[in-house]
Amino acid sequence: MSSVTIEYSPDVLWALQQEPEEFESEARLLLAVKLYELGKLSTGLAAKLAGVPRITFMFLLNRYRLSPFGQTPAELTEDLAYARQR
Repeated sequence: MSSVTIEYSPDVLWALQQEPEEFESEARLLLAVKLYELGKLSTGLAAKLAGVPRITFMFLLNRYRLSPFGQTPAELTEDLAYARQR
């Protein structure tokens, strides 16, 4: 398995009021969320990168107003309305 190292000063931890482990875990999650948002990773691969189960990652996407289905809530509502017309 490969790894990435990011250097950061203690000031970052102080500003965020986080312990190193908490910051590193959140950084992994944020990277995974962004790569998912850009369509670069599936929910499964993003979850692995974040270090959480896939279902947990799917629920965490709501924090960032992202859909685990690759569509916005408005798009899903529109699709449902269209399906009901048929």
